[in-house]
Amino acid sequence: MVQHTLLSDDIAHARFACDISRCKGACCVVGDAGAPVSKMEVAVLNKAYSQLKERISAEARNTVSTKGLVQESEDQKLELTCISSGECVFVQYTDTGAANCAIQNAFYEGKFDWEKPISCHLYPLRIKKLSGIEWINYEYIPTLCSAACERAEKEGIYLADFLKKPLIRRYGESWYNEFIAACEHIRTMKEEYSKETRYELNSGELTKKKYINKAGKGTKT
Repeated sequence: MVQHTLLSDDIAHARFACDISRCKGACCVVGDAGAPVSKMEVAVLNKAYSQLKERISAEARNTVSTKGLVQESEDQKLELTCISSGECVFVQYTDTGAANCAIQNAFYEGKFDWEKPISCHLYPLRIKKLSGIEWINYEYIPTLCSAACERAEKEGIYLADFLKKPLIRRYGESWYNEFIAACEHIRTMKEEYSKETRYELNSGELTKKKYINKAGKGTKT
């Protein structure tokens, strides 16, 4: 528990760092629904679409004209509209065929003052609200996340560190500092538990060997 949020323990241990050269931006393309958005984000998304629609595909523009930019899901949540292939309407492709976000591209170019929906920025973390508490889970999907996990394992990058910017954007720096302290505590506890377990296993194996040697080779015990 960090302030008003409850996080799954695997967030503390997970290693994750996007490798778009390998995944090709799969999280913008693959899925059975569009990115979750909040009511507060709808206005800025409409503004982004108005300013950036020439950057996206003709199919995306046609989809928005017929279905709208934001749709309501079966459980009455808001999500960005996707085209028939499943990709987000804001997808742009690089020369190497990687999908990325038209809004984020414009933000990096200094042409738009908002980076992208917070659900996209926080991915692969997903937030649900229940009884006034936000529950944060790590949504690991092998087809989307394996490249990022492999890169992070090689480079020693924790998910908690990789998502520093969006987590501070969502919850603030004070929350993030508490979160990192909690992650480090959980990792330390796990390491100590692993050491104790290895010690107990090694001690048990040593005791077993001593008993066998004392009983004599071939003696039934």
